[in-house]
Amino acid sequence: MKTNILGLPVKETEVIVSELNSLLSNYQVYYQNLRGIHWNIRGKRFFDLHVKFEELYNDSQLKIDMIAERILTLGGTPLHTFDDYIKHNTIVVGKNISNDEKAIHLIVSSLSHLLIIERIILNKSAAVNDEGSSAMMSDFIAEQEKTIWMMQAWLEE
Repeated sequence: MKTNILGLPVKETEVIVSELNSLLSNYQVYYQNLRGIHWNIRGKRFFDLHVKFEELYNDSQLKIDMIAERILTLGGTPLHTFDDYIKHNTIVVGKNISNDEKAIHLIVSSLSHLLIIERIILNKSAAVNDEGSSAMMSDFIAEQEKTIWMMQAWLEE
């Protein structure tokens, strides 16, 4: 079995890089969704939600950078064009969402979808002892599960 400079199997690492690029693309769309709802939110909960959405998009921006740097660490090239992001995205694109409940539902739906991709990466990276990718996915998953719980509590679901 051929390994890379990190001691990870080359073929399996290429698959992980591909999955990370898929996650990167979906995160970029999620980030843009958050920017849109941050800008467009209206109503009595504006002040609270405007701040919360900014917190979420700042966090997602950091995660985007972490994902891209992990791809580079593994010897890959992160996707970096809007065209690439749209081609590899599978989450719902939110447009002109100003209603608080629709915005929160979009966030929950997006995070649930990101969790699916992250669990795939977690399983594939764990199978080849790629601790760097596994640890990052574990951290993302734990944080997003809590965010989903909080959003559902807000929705009273």
